[in-house]
Amino acid sequence: MQLADLRGRRVAVWGTGREGVAAINAIAPVGTADLVAVMDRETYAAKPWTGRLAELAPLHTGPAALEALLRSDVVVRSPVIGETHPWVVRLRESGIPITSGTALWMAEHAATTIGVTGSKGKSTTTNLISHLLTAAGHPNVMGGNIGVPVLDLPPARRYVLELSMYQCADLTDSPEVAVLTSLAPEHLDWAGGEAEYYRHKLNLVAHGPRAVVFNAHDDRLRAELGARPGLPLHPAGSTTASGATGEPASNAAGEPAFHVAVAPDGARWIHLGDRPLFPRTALPLVGRHNEWNLCVALTALRAVGVDCAAERDRLAAALATLPVLEHRLTPIEDPSGITFVDDSLSTIPQSAIHAIEAYATRPLTVIVGGEDRGVDYTPLRDFLAGQEVVATLIGIPDSGPRILDAVKDLDTITTLTAEDLMGAVRLGREHTPAGGVVLLSPAAPSYGRFDNYAHRSRVFRQAIEETAG
Repeated sequence: MQLADLRGRRVAVWGTGREGVAAINAIAPVGTADLVAVMDRETYAAKPWTGRLAELAPLHTGPAALEALLRSDVVVRSPVIGETHPWVVRLRESGIPITSGTALWMAEHAATTIGVTGSKGKSTTTNLISHLLTAAGHPNVMGGNIGVPVLDLPPARRYVLELSMYQCADLTDSPEVAVLTSLAPEHLDWAGGEAEYYRHKLNLVAHGPRAVVFNAHDDRLRAELGARPGLPLHPAGSTTASGATGEPASNAAGEPAFHVAVAPDGARWIHLGDRPLFPRTALPLVGRHNEWNLCVALTALRAVGVDCAAERDRLAAALATLPVLEHRLTPIEDPSGITFVDDSLSTIPQSAIHAIEAYATRPLTVIVGGEDRGVDYTPLRDFLAGQEVVATLIGIPDSGPRILDAVKDLDTITTLTAEDLMGAVRLGREHTPAGGVVLLSPAAPSYGRFDNYAHRSRVFRQAIEETAG
């Protein structure tokens, strides 16, 4: 379904945040029979619905909101409206089509789009792809979940989009190149269960992409893609299990994969098959997971025609100017000699695992906890035990106590609790020596105590300032 298909139809836009505003602005010129906005509840992201917006699409709230939805021919939902919402269930039962701004946009732009999703790593990988494409002489516009809503994007020859599970769920067209960084249980309350979450996430590849680029180190991702025969798979990494170093994978055309290998002198290099391209040190991002993200990004570049071997010098030089993503392993130096690290975007155990791995060689304190969605923290406990990580974990509400309970039997882990993020930072200063790291990697969403991950980051930085000296 394209925007033009809404002409002469009754359309309801559900959600009044930035995605809802973008949808109204894009749909209004089409010439619908009726265009309304619907809000089922107030949220921090809601925009004031006055002036021009109110004229284009009158806002319905309360009982009138459901009535407006049920009168519609098409409902365009914002990402936060989940499959388990009772109104969504009612709409499905009534046979009223539900789509999204991303789906409407993708129907017209799929052939020029690289779409990136994953339970973790999608922001970094999107940033890498866009930046390296530009360096290789391929102008592009980046947007989606990482920045500008797709319906607000300007015309471009190439788009690079970060797509959340919410944005993938309603797609009826796959991007030309679909990129998958990882797969782990998340947003189960929205999707309705783990299997449903995977199905919505992998809807990105369900509608005829020309290439499916994926991180071959992720076991669950490999298994889920393997259960979907016929996909044009382009693996990045080795053929061995997660974390291992082995033979580089290859795609169906026999093209070798980008991967990381260790040179005789012990240095790590980015390779294309058996050919070294440039040293790992060219990438300023810490952590083995970011090596994988880079290999995935290079594979996406090759999928759209970039000769990465010929361009290796330009690509390596471009990595030095890679824009920094806020809230993703962002170091904050402190006069005390402690390095504070903002990883507020960490919302699942797997992302916290990679963050801890990146700093495990230094005295380490980790602040964990946030909205409790019932996620299983056994993988975090198994990682800490298996790697014998020595660290202090400080748990904050709401899920912090449950995380601490999962690791309480580990001799190498000290557990502390704090009532809030300010208290956790204060404890972090007390228990971390100079040269050590206080890492905010919550392994949980921010909602409930904070508006969003950016709000949580601001409170973290404020706590660092207020507890200094």
